[in-house]
Parts: sequence; C-alpha cells; structure tokens
Amino acid sequence: MRYFDAVLFWRLPNARHLPMLSTFTASVPRLPTERLLLREYRSEDFDAFAAHLADAESMAHLDVRDRKTAWRIFGSHAGMWLLDGAGWWAMEERDTGAVVGSVGTFYRDGSTVLEIGWNTYRASWGRGFATEAAAAALAYALDVRAEPKVHALIAPGNVSSLRVAERIGLRYEGDTDLDGRTIGSFTRYRDGRAAE
Repeated sequence: MRYFDAVLFWRLPNARHLPMLSTFTASVPRLPTERLLLREYRSEDFDAFAAHLADAESMAHLDVRDRKTAWRIFGSHAGMWLLDGAGWWAMEERDTGAVVGSVGTFYRDGSTVLEIGWNTYRASWGRGFATEAAAAALAYALDVRAEPKVHALIAPGNVSSLRVAERIGLRYEGDTDLDGRTIGSFTRYRDGRAAE
C-alpha cells in the first residue's frame, strides 16, 4: 500500500475493520467483422442508445424506455462483463466510426444458458449489421467460450429478428414465458445438433 493510500485508509471511520479497498476491472474482447467492430460500451455511445430505446418503432416488440431507464440498462449491459465475463458490445461501423446498434451474449438472471440478443439503430436498418454482429458474437460464444448452447428469446411477429436468428443458425425450440409474455426460444448447439 502506498503511503497516501494508507493515510486515506486510516482516516476513514472504523477503517481498521474494513477490508482493503479493491479495484475491479473487466476485459471486453473486441471482435472485428467485415464492416463492424464489436467493442466495449463507451459513455459517448449513450445518447444513440437512449434514443433507440425511446423510439416507439424501434421498440415495437419491447417496451419504450425513458432516458433514466435507458441509463440503467446501458450500465447493466456494460457491467455484465465484470460480473459474468459475458455481456454486450457496441456495434461500431468501421468505415465511419458510428455506433449502429448493439449485440450481446449474456446470462439472464438465474439462467445457466448464454443468451444472445441484438438491435440495430433505425438509421442503419436493412444493411445486414444485425446478422453480421450476431454471427460474430455467436461464434465467439460457441468457439471461444465453448458454451454448449446459446439461445435467443424473440417475440412473435418480430420478423427481422426471426430472420437474423435463422441466418445465424438458431432453430426454434419452443415457447417460454418472459415477464408475462409468450416468447419464442431459438437455440444453436455447439455440437451442431438441432434444437431439442
């Protein structure tokens, strides 16, 4: 412990009973694709993220979120890397440096199966970014992390996400309940077998 740290530590009330202060860090792998760089969230990414979550058309299959709620979600996405070693990436277009969406492989609370999710900001719809990013994130989960399976939860009627799931090899496994809504579960196994 450096002298300065020790002085500050011992000036805290009841400091002798406190454990040593620690620093926590998380390493977010960067995944380059043909047109994208999947990278860590940065504070300057938040405005576009919040605008996406506040847009009714973008959130047609989820709930529209206000800016305060968007901040909590943004922080949660970034913090998942620290807690689970898995989380969300910002999708940065390599040619422009613009953030065009996000993609993640993460554990939903209480689950032992890695989930994959994606979204593309409206200005970048129809360019194949979601498929490109989701394919890279899925390959990372199956090949690098060696997850036995990965699944996506997709609302019925979310045609664009259903297409992405099909393109990256996820197969319908059945319906499940998510917060009182019936959602389709789509799975891909590392060993290549079909959904059970």
